[in-house]
Amino acid sequence: MQAELTPPEHVPPPEGVDPSVDISIAGEQAPKGRLLELDDVTLRFGGVVALDSVSFHINTGEILGLIGPNGAGKTTCFNVVTGVYPATSGEVRFMGHAMGKRKRYQITKLGIARTFQNIRLFSQMTALENVLVGADAHHTTGVGSAIFRLPKHRREEAEGLDRAHELLKFMGLESRANELARNLPYGDQRRLEIARALATNPKLLCLDEPAAGFNPAEKSRLMELIHIIRDQGYTVLLIEHDMRLVMGVTDRIVVLEFGRKIADGSPEAIRDDPAVVAAYLGVDDAS
Repeated sequence: MQAELTPPEHVPPPEGVDPSVDISIAGEQAPKGRLLELDDVTLRFGGVVALDSVSFHINTGEILGLIGPNGAGKTTCFNVVTGVYPATSGEVRFMGHAMGKRKRYQITKLGIARTFQNIRLFSQMTALENVLVGADAHHTTGVGSAIFRLPKHRREEAEGLDRAHELLKFMGLESRANELARNLPYGDQRRLEIARALATNPKLLCLDEPAAGFNPAEKSRLMELIHIIRDQGYTVLLIEHDMRLVMGVTDRIVVLEFGRKIADGSPEAIRDDPAVVAAYLGVDDAS
């Protein structure tokens, strides 16, 4: 188990990524300390318990890995955090505020953005237009301001366009700004989805298996990109099925199995945890 989970060696980010571009959070910064907290969260679908009294937190500036075997409840947990499903019981708090039954667009405005395991870009839109959709979610002006082209709306629109171009440049996609998303190579589509999420100006970026479909070298480069994003001031909650890569990129790891938390600690502690070894390899292999 230990040999299999040795983190990969340091590699450069994906080709074209420019870490010198400033994409840091605009406006109000996230408070220090606990940014997101799940307190005894349970989610039921009829008689099926998808999450069973799950509690964990993520600190501002941290990369937290959420791992577990297939069907452990990882994406379900993301869906509760991002408002797809309201928790049956327990509480989710973001920056100290109870999330309750807030709608998804309200959660986005609070500062939580996500990507999906299966890419969900607007295929008929250009790369630039996709990122602008994310920027629009951060606007504070309403429909009336847009219709009458009021000064504040025009200012936010211009700022959103500048932000979109900066994010494309950071991701190495500026030269593809006017290409349809569906025509981009797979790896570029993955980075474009992250750029769109960053355009919402999130304090918490939730990435659901962003390396799905990548070969080992591509995965390692993407993990380096995630480190660079964190270094620009973002907090990252990451689901990733490749345990070896998770060990190399995260500060701390939470492990789920059958909807319950079975471990929470540093990568080193998780690597040596008998319950984690049993969950991934089977009890006989863990002995």
